[in-house]
Amino acid sequence: MSKFLDKIKERARQNKKVIVLAEGEDIRTLKAADIILREGIADLIILGDEDKIHCLAKGLDISKATVIDPKKSNKTEKLADEFYQLRKSKGVTPEQAAQILLDPLYFGVMLVKTSEADGMVAGAVNSTPNVLRPSLQILKTAPGTKLVSAFFVMCVPDCKYGADGIFIFADSGLNENPDADAISEIAISSAESFELLVQKEARVGMLSYSTYGSAKSELVDKMQQATKLAKEKRPDLLLDGELQVDAAIVPEVAKSKAPSSSIAGSANVLVFPDLNAGNIGYKLVQRLAKAEAYGPITQGIAKPVNDLSRGCQAEDIVGVVAITCVQAQK
Repeated sequence: MSKFLDKIKERARQNKKVIVLAEGEDIRTLKAADIILREGIADLIILGDEDKIHCLAKGLDISKATVIDPKKSNKTEKLADEFYQLRKSKGVTPEQAAQILLDPLYFGVMLVKTSEADGMVAGAVNSTPNVLRPSLQILKTAPGTKLVSAFFVMCVPDCKYGADGIFIFADSGLNENPDADAISEIAISSAESFELLVQKEARVGMLSYSTYGSAKSELVDKMQQATKLAKEKRPDLLLDGELQVDAAIVPEVAKSKAPSSSIAGSANVLVFPDLNAGNIGYKLVQRLAKAEAYGPITQGIAKPVNDLSRGCQAEDIVGVVAITCVQAQK
């Protein structure tokens, strides 16, 4: 386990939050819950059929968690009414609200909305759209934020680049083909996420296959425009582009390709032009450099709800829960 995650867990313990695990009928969730409770990382609400959960959890200790079945809970009616009030302008009826709140994902997000919980983690079983849809309908975007996006924290062993081998890669999990304005928003949110989680100054590289106009195309234009917009919106950020990735992170390359850049050769937040590049990039680094990849972590939602990879292991869930706690502390 990386020093990064050690620090995140310790910060979570210092100001413990209540996190919903919406997929309680999955053994990975319950194994993660055992670790989280044993290590004192968070207080937990686990959703699902109580009998199935306790049967699956034999040999594990989840006794300190609150287990709730939305189909039987006395909270469901109240939460359904609050959901109806939120969504009636969209045509949702009381009957539809009551049915929707039987879904653990909606039930869990409503617990976050009503401050009975501080955040939610799901996605080991459910797809990303299914996890994030309730969040966007109920919690909406954070004040001052136009866009929800996703990033990975990459911890590369024995690496002298970035922040001692720590990077944020964004957007590498959600927005497929963002325009220049959306990329500028992703860059700003990612810088804030880096500083929250890593506790070091963000240095944002806007990535392309071109550095400072060495190539000409619409793809390059998009990253140049995104850089311009991000600088206009947040002139205080250390941010530059467009940069090839070697110019962004390798000081020797930066000296020849972008000698005038304020961040070239020292970027620790890498903003990709689209989801293709971001997703491919993080998986290459994860597999070839044996990096730890934490995410996809969402940013821009009013309260933290984080998605998991459906190929995740229990240890991955523990890491994302700890990160969710630190996001909730903010």
